[in-house]
Amino acid sequence: MSVIMLTIVLALGWAAATGSFSAPNLLLGALVSGASLFVVRQFVSTPRLLPRTMRIVRLARTFVVELVLSALRVARLVIRPDVNAHIRPAIVAFPLSAKTDAEITLLANLITLTPGTLSVDVSEDRRFLYIHAIDLADREAFLAEIANGFERQVMEAFR
Repeated sequence: MSVIMLTIVLALGWAAATGSFSAPNLLLGALVSGASLFVVRQFVSTPRLLPRTMRIVRLARTFVVELVLSALRVARLVIRPDVNAHIRPAIVAFPLSAKTDAEITLLANLITLTPGTLSVDVSEDRRFLYIHAIDLADREAFLAEIANGFERQVMEAFR
């Protein structure tokens, strides 16, 4: 399956490079791609495109679910008549398991894009991500939710 996907990607690259997405040109690109992959088959390891793509799709799905749920939580907070009496804002130091710049950046952006939370800063030693939460009822549950949700899936997508 991955050889077929790679052939399709290479054929589309061929069509983009030649500037023609006609059926004969795509077919020619697929034939050239297939022949090229056949020639170099012993030198190229099996592409892991599909499993990584599935992990990225799972991360995107988690983000969309969290986006909707947190938007509903924030909307519920805001429409209350006594909004100031029920909000418990806090800044929390989240211990990072993510190590690379790309992982930390993606995690911080996903947290910032989720309503009700905001990534504030990363510690100098890159061990903590400081997060502002608009309403924090349980610190440990909040940290566990991020660690078992976004952070775990970000690290899976990059490895």
